[in-house]
Amino acid sequence: MKFAVLDLETTGHSGADDDIIQIGIVMLDEALDITGTYTSFVRPRVPVPPFITQLTGISDDDVHDAPELDDVLLDIIPILDDAVLVAHNVGFDAGFLNGALDRCGYVPFTGRRLDTLDLLRILYPSLTTYQLGAVTEAFAIAHEQHHRADSDAMATAIIFRMCVEKLRELPLLTLHRLAQFFEMQDDLGWIVRQAVAHKERETSPDTDNYAYFRQFALKVDDWTEETPPRCEDADAEELLKPIDFDTYLGQIKDSFERLVQGYEAREPQNQMFREVYDALESDKHLLIEAGTGTGKSLGYLIPALYYGIQQGKKIVVSTHTINLQEQLRERDVPLLHQVLPVPFKAAVFKGRGNYLCLRKFEGKVNMQDFVSPGEDRITAAQMIVWLGETERGDQEELNLGNRGGDFWDTVASDTDSCLNRQCPWFKRCFYHRAKQEANLADVVITNHSMLFTDIRADHRLLPSYEHLIVDEAHHLEEVAGKHLGMQVSYFGLLHPLQRLCKDARTGMVHQLKLRLLAEGHERSQAWAEVIEAAVPVFGEVREHWDQMFELLFGLTAAVKDGAETGQPVVRMKSDKPPEGWSYVQTAEANVFAGLNEIVKVLEKLSSEVKDRIDDAALQGLLTDMNGSVKDLARIRDELHGFVRLDDGGTVYWLEANPTYKARSVHLFAVPADVSGQLKQYFFDVKRSVVMTSATLSVQKSFQFACEQLGLEEANRTGRLTAVQLESPFNYRDQALVVIPRNFPGLKGASGDPEFVGALVRSLAETAQETKGRMLVLFTSYRMLRQVYDPLKEALAAAGIQVIGQ
Repeated sequence: MKFAVLDLETTGHSGADDDIIQIGIVMLDEALDITGTYTSFVRPRVPVPPFITQLTGISDDDVHDAPELDDVLLDIIPILDDAVLVAHNVGFDAGFLNGALDRCGYVPFTGRRLDTLDLLRILYPSLTTYQLGAVTEAFAIAHEQHHRADSDAMATAIIFRMCVEKLRELPLLTLHRLAQFFEMQDDLGWIVRQAVAHKERETSPDTDNYAYFRQFALKVDDWTEETPPRCEDADAEELLKPIDFDTYLGQIKDSFERLVQGYEAREPQNQMFREVYDALESDKHLLIEAGTGTGKSLGYLIPALYYGIQQGKKIVVSTHTINLQEQLRERDVPLLHQVLPVPFKAAVFKGRGNYLCLRKFEGKVNMQDFVSPGEDRITAAQMIVWLGETERGDQEELNLGNRGGDFWDTVASDTDSCLNRQCPWFKRCFYHRAKQEANLADVVITNHSMLFTDIRADHRLLPSYEHLIVDEAHHLEEVAGKHLGMQVSYFGLLHPLQRLCKDARTGMVHQLKLRLLAEGHERSQAWAEVIEAAVPVFGEVREHWDQMFELLFGLTAAVKDGAETGQPVVRMKSDKPPEGWSYVQTAEANVFAGLNEIVKVLEKLSSEVKDRIDDAALQGLLTDMNGSVKDLARIRDELHGFVRLDDGGTVYWLEANPTYKARSVHLFAVPADVSGQLKQYFFDVKRSVVMTSATLSVQKSFQFACEQLGLEEANRTGRLTAVQLESPFNYRDQALVVIPRNFPGLKGASGDPEFVGALVRSLAETAQETKGRMLVLFTSYRMLRQVYDPLKEALAAAGIQVIGQ
């Protein structure tokens, strides 16, 4: 057995119209040792396009005297004979190769093909990207000439060897799981079965690095509900009691000076330490605006940990984005473990849908319930490998690819389908593990969305807390509006609807029917008939749903103000709905009736089956089905409320994307003013809420923030402190603002040629001065498109690539 690792450089992506300009091959033997290489330029029939020269460095001069394609093929056909073809995105390279072979009268390559893209996705599921250059950088693989066939082929060969070696190191149980996903004739299945045969020579399973449960190899074992000691030597609370806050800060400063060469304390950060501590200690709320370079994260974490540990109080920190949560986890918390004079526990707790439900995943892979068989098998395979690596089961760790998000939605943890302690996976549940860690932590790092999800769940999710720190606080009002309001999208209903019944043979109701018939219960046949009678209703709901969203898109298509942003918006008024709204209401009434029937039938059926059949697998399926039924009921009710437009305190609107038409339509309804709810849920009931951001004040006044956030009463009664810190970032010396005064006036909203021409010339001149390192922001989608092509052309000669988004 031998492997031929192939890379091609071409004049474009069309196998019919474009030509190969360079071929690189690396030959490997069965032991994956390199036995030879081959590389050659190829003379194309067409000139090398400038963008290909820019990408690869290959010009017409390089290929002018190169061999013709037929001559090169004569060289490589013997190399490929009886070889397994390997490439990074093998479909592209093999397709181009076979097109070339066919054009020159040779037999196409029909041997095995392996794609390092697929292997990387499965075996390295947490890589942030699988682009060849990024992978070589991540693994420190020498790759000096990106987009050159010889260098790319060598890099791909090293990656392939790395993948096969990791595949062979996986537990045998994991390999057997992977083998189940791919058919016997599948080339990916072939390489997996090769690894199985290799692994079966070992005599014992690896119990040092893996825990085994229900035929899965896992990284983690059971979590415990016991409260472990904070540290072995002493309790941190006792360690901190004799230390005043100034001494504590001094010890941290000394640690920073030892740890960070050239460390300098920042006065705005020192001020933030004291303001945050004073607010927590005196039971006050704090608005603190901290500009760029202050070090906000440490500015609130250091005093919060001192107060929380000394007083035995839990501190909750909320960020707007999961990215900032991860930054706090990966950067700031480890740093604080090095510099704080006492041990502490920090936990990141996200929304439930971010965690994998092991029970649902087990059911899905055992049933091989795949909607998109090819893509779903890859996603399932990478998650099988990931289970042997993850300690958190957090979606953020996975690179799921284009369609993986749909797969994740079917196996994510959620309240409605959770069996809690009845679940066989409960003691290994990632969500309950994270919740337990949050219960034990001194500081819990969550996000704004989770704050409001916890409110809607009657505070059953987050551990009890009296002290809250809100980072990125300028987003809190927006997030409150979304969570206290509603949003309905086309796929919001379609996904749970299809999970229940996609067609005549696919979906949970069909699985339920088959299981009921297999049970042989005296009521099984009657239940099966109930399911069969309900199936056509799913199709009717889908038909009315499509009709309604076509009508809604028609309303957005008539709006002109979306042309500037590319996102038409229709603002709805209860006293004056748009023309044609009655047709939307009729379609909604049909959707409502159909969903009502589905919900009632399945709720009754589920209740009857649960009462009569005690089978764990069947109970799990019913629980999952009930979760999707509850989704349908929620969407039914939210949509019904939207079309009535009868809440005077709510703002209603539609949004759509012209490219994706009806399927892109979103319906929004949010409270016009959330200040009362923020006051009710936070400022009236929490002892201290600290809100920080770089942008809280307007013209050095916090009045607007107080009004929007519900802090006016706290301000009047003296429970609020508002502070604006100076930024240590020296804008005058480190940033330059240029306002061109020689531009022509902009005539009309659509952009006139004179203005666009002047803008293109100005941007081109600036880009050449900065050597391309430049970001250009537009408020107009139309003008972005008008500028893109001429700017790209203007900078082509300078070798500066222009990317438009």
